[in-house]
Amino acid sequence: MVTAFPPRPSRVFDPAHDQASDPFELFRLWLDEATVTEPNDPNAMALATSTPDGHPSVRVVLMKRLDERGFAFYTNAQSQKGEELAANPYASAVFHWKTQRRQVRIQGPVLCLPPEDADEYFHSRSRGSQIAAVASHQSHPLLSRETLEAATEALAQQFPGEIPRPPQWLGFAIQPERIEFWQDGADRLHDRMLFTRDGEGWGRTRLYP
Repeated sequence: MVTAFPPRPSRVFDPAHDQASDPFELFRLWLDEATVTEPNDPNAMALATSTPDGHPSVRVVLMKRLDERGFAFYTNAQSQKGEELAANPYASAVFHWKTQRRQVRIQGPVLCLPPEDADEYFHSRSRGSQIAAVASHQSHPLLSRETLEAATEALAQQFPGEIPRPPQWLGFAIQPERIEFWQDGADRLHDRMLFTRDGEGWGRTRLYP
C-alpha cells in the first residue's frame, strides 16, 4: 500500500533570516518561536558522532545551554557517544522543528566542559534523574530491568540527602564552525542560509535548496 501525503503548506520567509549577522541570535529567535508551537522538547537535537575510523552513530539529546562556548549537552562520558567524542572530538547536530518547518544544522569540534559546570547542572535535576544517572552504566549491557531498578533503590537508600555527581557524568559543548538555517518553501524552493566561522566573526552564504 502506498501512503499519500497532503501537500505541505509553505511558510513565508522570515526577514530576520536575510538580515541576521549573528547565527546565535537567529538560532535563539527560532528556538523561542519553536518553544511556543512544539508539543515536546524544542531543545532536542539529533547528535552525530563517529569513531576515528569513520563509523558514525546518531541519537537525540537535549541541548541544555547555549553560550559563547557553544551548544551544550550532558551525558555519561563512558557511553558510546562519550567514548567516541574522547577518540574523535568532533560532532554534527540538527534541530528539526516540525511545526515551524525549519531545521538548523551545526557542526564543529566538541569541548568538554569543566567539572563545576557539570556539578551545577547535575544538581539542578530532579533527585530521581540524579539517581538514575549514577545507577546507569550507559550504553553497556544490562542483565535485566530488575537489576537497574534494584540499583536505583539501593542508591536512594545509600544517599538520603544529596546525590554525588559521578565523575564520568560530564558536559560537552559543540563549538560550531558551521551553522545552517533551513526553512521550508513551496515547490521545494527552500531557503538555506549557511554561516561559517571567520576568525572572531561569521561569513554568510545562501545555498541552493
